[in-house]
Amino acid sequence: MDPKPLVTLANVTKSFGPVQVIKGVSVSVYPGKVQVLLGENGAGKSTLIKMLAGVHQPDSGEIIMDGQAVSLPNTRTAEQHGIATIHQELNLVGTMSIAENVMLGRTPRKFGMVDRKELRRKAREALALIGLTIDVDTLVNELGIAQQQLVEIAKALSIHAKILILDEPTAALTRHETEHLFKVVEDLRNHGVGMLFISHHLDEIAEIGDSVTVLRDGEFVAEVPGSTPEDELVKLMVGRAIDEQFPRQKNSQPKASLILEVSKLGSKDKFKDISFTVKAGEIVGIAGLVGAGRTEVLRAIAGADKYDHGSVRIRNKPLQRGSVEAAIKAGIGHVPEDRKVQGLVLDASVNDNLGYATLQETSRFGLADFSGQKSRAESVAKTLRIRMHDIEQPIRSLSGGNQQKAVFGRWILAQSTLLLLDEPTRGVDVGAKVEIYELMNAITAAGGAIVMVSSELPEVLGMSDRILVMRDGEIAGELDAREATQDKVMTLAARDTDEDL
Repeated sequence: MDPKPLVTLANVTKSFGPVQVIKGVSVSVYPGKVQVLLGENGAGKSTLIKMLAGVHQPDSGEIIMDGQAVSLPNTRTAEQHGIATIHQELNLVGTMSIAENVMLGRTPRKFGMVDRKELRRKAREALALIGLTIDVDTLVNELGIAQQQLVEIAKALSIHAKILILDEPTAALTRHETEHLFKVVEDLRNHGVGMLFISHHLDEIAEIGDSVTVLRDGEFVAEVPGSTPEDELVKLMVGRAIDEQFPRQKNSQPKASLILEVSKLGSKDKFKDISFTVKAGEIVGIAGLVGAGRTEVLRAIAGADKYDHGSVRIRNKPLQRGSVEAAIKAGIGHVPEDRKVQGLVLDASVNDNLGYATLQETSRFGLADFSGQKSRAESVAKTLRIRMHDIEQPIRSLSGGNQQKAVFGRWILAQSTLLLLDEPTRGVDVGAKVEIYELMNAITAAGGAIVMVSSELPEVLGMSDRILVMRDGEIAGELDAREATQDKVMTLAARDTDEDL
């Protein structure tokens, strides 16, 4: 006899204003099983899990637990029902200790004072459930992202959660860290915890998922086994087959003009003696282990951080160091690693976010050209197929993939000729990834150039013309992408370590 589900979302719907984002979807979570929720950005996955988390309430349909319909008006009620959510943006207080975070809102007290001994005991007990051995007095902001993920899971288990929702838990993890997380998930499965798992890494699904619920445009498409081949999952997600995962049109302009020249760039404790060039029509990928200095080099070129010595030249003209404004005027666009913190103003509109780089340049007699900006923004949004119901809606309401396309759109509006891309497809579904790759092709075909940092080796190999490999703040070597392999890149990047990219 099949086990009864721990929870079922039964034929639920949800609208925001005139837009219906969930249309009669049903999904169940079973004890000791991992139910994968799959779909493109904007398919409705986040809205669906927020119904279970008590953030949103369905307009119609039911949430059923133990055979009874329940109401989850807030997150506290959801937790009382044993539902815990690990969001992609972790809900931890960095300036507080691990123990304080694990027991946040449930701090043990004695004689009206915080019982520190009991606080630490309960925190250690929670960490032991996931095999994490670390001093519970350690501040959370001293932990790496993987350890923070595990602290979040320990926090969830400390409330005796029987249903765990994991939203993109591996998005910022290395492969080694992901393997450790999956061991924790397997242990939770063996203890009867039911899990709802969201991931854009299709290769993870067969490894971790028991079954997969596929959504498209807010509607249920299919439920299939976790072992379903990746190409079939892609077809279910996007409604069409994607023939080529990395559709790079390789650079065929060996005599193209020089756009970027970086010479002996150095910044104390970050990177040193960085020298390379980029020609029109090229995509130069930068690979390396986490902490190798890749992001720091991009930020220095973009003017976001100052550097100590060396020079940057754009089209043979020196670029002022430490000035974002000078970089933008020189035709540089920067798509940062963390779009939500560094790339967007989340409470501002899509229109405003698209136009920030050109607002001053397009002003007339000192007055902003708001009408012209809106028209240009609407044109770019249409070209990039940014899914939205209105150009004036807050950009935080868009899916991750559409937010990322909006960051690209800003630099297209600014007519940037050099794009610096830091993890350009992190947290983006396979359909949106291909759209971003095609956009990169269009930029280079028009004579622009791209420098791309990525921790996904297949992406670096598939979309680069040349690959620079960084190690310990230096360029360890350069490879022609046509001859490069994962092994060759890792040999240059890792030296004596078996840590993964």
